[in-house]
Amino acid sequence: MNCFICTSCGTQFANSSTPPAHCPICDDDRQFNAGHMQEWTTHDALSRSHRLRIEDDDGVLGFGITPNFAIPQRALLLPTDGGNILWECVSLVTDEVVSALNARGGVDLITVSHPHFYSSMVEWSEALGGVPILLHEADREWMQRPSARISFWSGDTQELSAGVTLLRAGGHFPGSTVLHWKDGPRAGGALFAGDAPFIPADRRRFTFLYSAPNYVPMPSREIRRMRELLNGYDFADAYGFTWGRNLIGNARAILDASFDRHLANAA
Repeated sequence: MNCFICTSCGTQFANSSTPPAHCPICDDDRQFNAGHMQEWTTHDALSRSHRLRIEDDDGVLGFGITPNFAIPQRALLLPTDGGNILWECVSLVTDEVVSALNARGGVDLITVSHPHFYSSMVEWSEALGGVPILLHEADREWMQRPSARISFWSGDTQELSAGVTLLRAGGHFPGSTVLHWKDGPRAGGALFAGDAPFIPADRRRFTFLYSAPNYVPMPSREIRRMRELLNGYDFADAYGFTWGRNLIGNARAILDASFDRHLANAA
């Protein structure tokens, strides 16, 4: 029996004797099957061919798979007033990174922006001693490896502490979530954006995409809803989905200008 992992999106599935017939996440029009063929691996096989890169990413400890595997996101450890939060997950768990996280006080909560980054979140929870996983209920159907460690929040906002709030940004997936950290990691605070809003390669703006790999824009109504939701949340920095894909300084003003530009172009 194995918890098979999709090689296109990196999602780990429930324990089974044979690979699943298909990956619902990759069949969805926000993602794709690389090479139009469904292929699978296991955690043990992945650990023999890949490792985890662990280093600072603009002031936050991050880790991600190298060489690149599936979607090349990285996870971040956020030492907040509400505890140590693991933001996002990757498909591979290693003893080295578990030790590094434990040396920094461990992880109190795992939370993930959207289903493309669910990856091996249950594997990470178990490796870290049964850490709770918190997801938005609107994306419950995309969970491929159920676990008693997973719980769901509802509505548009979820306060984790005085300084940390989850917000249902939507637009990409119905439950697409951003994390606002009022006091960190630097003065002015930060928004951890996942894929919605999306920080593109030039790191000078935000864009708004229903599907990043397939270049499908987000509907204007979703952009307007996101703008209204994020009103009142200030931040100096914004962190995107992968290494260095961050806006350090003036990120709130850049987001406001990006909202204006996209909505004007859509008019």
